[in-house]
Amino acid sequence: MNNLRKSRSPVANRMNRTLMILITSFLGSAVLVVMSPAVFSSDKFGANHLKADTLAGAQTKVIKHTADTDEMKLILYGKDLIANTSGYLGPKGSVMHISNGMNCQNCHLDAGTRPMGNNYWAVYSTYPKYRARSASKETIVKRISDCFERSLNGKKPDSSSREMKAMVAYMKWIGKDVPKGVVPKGAGISKLAYLDRAAAPNTGSVLYKEKCAVCHGAKGQGIINTDGRSFIYPPLWGNQSYNDGAGLYRISTFAGFVKDNMPFGASHENPILTDEQAWDLAAFVNAQPRPHKDQVNDWKNVSEKPIDFPFGPYADTFPEKQHKYGPFKPIVSARTVK
Repeated sequence: MNNLRKSRSPVANRMNRTLMILITSFLGSAVLVVMSPAVFSSDKFGANHLKADTLAGAQTKVIKHTADTDEMKLILYGKDLIANTSGYLGPKGSVMHISNGMNCQNCHLDAGTRPMGNNYWAVYSTYPKYRARSASKETIVKRISDCFERSLNGKKPDSSSREMKAMVAYMKWIGKDVPKGVVPKGAGISKLAYLDRAAAPNTGSVLYKEKCAVCHGAKGQGIINTDGRSFIYPPLWGNQSYNDGAGLYRISTFAGFVKDNMPFGASHENPILTDEQAWDLAAFVNAQPRPHKDQVNDWKNVSEKPIDFPFGPYADTFPEKQHKYGPFKPIVSARTVK
């Protein structure tokens, strides 16, 4: 898991990735180069389907705008905010101090463009949408706000700020070719099959030392950049990591994320970890101390809580520990019977 949600890496080391964003300037023009997540199939377009490219070879799309186009300036700023959140909005940020020092792309890899790296491909096509956690129809602005308050353990940007508008514009640009309601192949995070046993933090501890500690630290503290403003490799627990209200605090989400992306060099098509190793690593990391998020207003309908949400009350009689680590199959069976 070394390189989990790496903040920055040289372009040369990223050329073999399926998705890449390159921003450059040439003769007064800004060029945004993106490996497109999907292309339309002419015979299925009318039925609102996509013909997804393989994860190994997406079609290259180049979109050019003049450097003085306000829309493109906003999109490029949004991309930079996602990639370098701490530099702008972290504890020593140049614009505001509203986040914990991590970058958005620590959880949304390659500025939200990597296949199965918690990317933004389906954000514009699926929002606004109902989310059970808030029991409301949420906008992209609300979703970004949640990330700042949970994954970045901070405060949300003002909805009318240039920063919020820029991040929304960037996410819309990434998904502008995806029809409404469609989730392209390669979007999001893998859902791993539940184990027949509980995930084991003790086993995960051994795996962490072998595969993760070299980059994320023996105590999960990450590696700070020389500028003191951001992390080369982000912290996985402790005061500067995501809080217990974040999506990655659910071990199914964390397990799917690391299976496809960690350690360094892993991908959805060529994973390094087994499913069991991913579950056990997730159990260990999320057993460690981290900031607490008041979640009293979450999941007003407890029957809509995910199987692995670690805090009660629940609509069943299974204990919190089993909801956090499993085994989850008995919980699924009990819900199915109802």
